[in-house]
Amino acid sequence: MSTETTTIPAEVAAHVLSHFGRGGYPAGDWAESLITLIDRADMANRAKLLAAFPDYGAAVLLAKYDEEGIATLQRIAQGETVAVDSSPNVPF
Repeated sequence: MSTETTTIPAEVAAHVLSHFGRGGYPAGDWAESLITLIDRADMANRAKLLAAFPDYGAAVLLAKYDEEGIATLQRIAQGETVAVDSSPNVPF
């Protein structure tokens, strides 16, 4: 398992929370489309998107697959510094 971390900015956390209806605030059209693509992508395309946009990718994976993901994103959106594993053990 990798020990690398991905930094998720507060703004990204807020955008992803809004996408999943859990608070935050809406992203602009482009970023919302990106979040939707990551959320809906098949395994191969999700991997490509995560490589290109690691902060949004990590945030979407947290929201979808981590039991504490929404709470983690809420803390990040509120300005807390939280280290996130860059290679979470989630279904790709």
